[in-house]
Amino acid sequence: MSQTPADDTYEVLIVRYASRTTTRGQVFLNHHLYGEPDGPIGMDYYVWVVRNERRTIVVDTGYSELGGRNRARGHLIHPGEAFSRLGIERAGTTLVLTHAHYDHVGNVDLFGDSKVIVPRTEFDFWTGDCGRRFQFHHSVEDSEIDHLRDVHQQGRMVFHRGHEEIAPGVEMIELGGHSPGQAVLTVNTSEGLVLLASDATHYYEELERDLPFLVVADLEAMYRGFDYMNQLIADRDAILVPGHDPAVLDRHRRLDGPMGEFVAVIGGPQGPRRPQRGGTA
Repeated sequence: MSQTPADDTYEVLIVRYASRTTTRGQVFLNHHLYGEPDGPIGMDYYVWVVRNERRTIVVDTGYSELGGRNRARGHLIHPGEAFSRLGIERAGTTLVLTHAHYDHVGNVDLFGDSKVIVPRTEFDFWTGDCGRRFQFHHSVEDSEIDHLRDVHQQGRMVFHRGHEEIAPGVEMIELGGHSPGQAVLTVNTSEGLVLLASDATHYYEELERDLPFLVVADLEAMYRGFDYMNQLIADRDAILVPGHDPAVLDRHRRLDGPMGEFVAVIGGPQGPRRPQRGGTA
């Protein structure tokens, strides 16, 4: 007799939708202080899918054609196409936004009937006065923030605060730092606890070497977030998935089929398999 899959256990899909090369001086805060030479570093862009037989949660929606065009950045695959090719039914899917930067909320309009979970701190900041100041505003698109207002007015937005379970086996934790309400998720899988860090850490190296990212709303909160994530990894052997590190796909099993070019998977029906180690970008 086959067992019914646990309601609180998921597969996590890591979807790379864009990639570019930049420099370390344009990635790490005050890079010159470390006495290290500048040099190239890759930056990949991801969205994530958390799913089992009972529910699908899409975590962030990537950047839109508008957001990419305004920054001279294209797509390896548009997130909307990736979602379609992965068989994600947009109606009834829960959407989680870890923060409101352009490369994480650019295609929310693809989920016109979905519940959207957003950190309250994040929404209040970007719909308030300070979010329009230049040093913050470069990270967002006005039309996309306006769309979040529309989602709220439509009654589809669910506000998150602090640390709470948003589905069986899925917790959302607000850390701040990179953005005022920056959140991470933990997800139970057959391979262990996955820590979807989003931009609480862009690279493995940030946690390993205590290197803050260039874009930071609250430096103390970013450091405290590093401490929290490192402790979670130590205490629960959590599998870290940072938000932009090109090494992520190489550390995990590629999805079977043509989408394996863009997608890695943790957990799911193929059984336990711990990620490969090594390979910091």
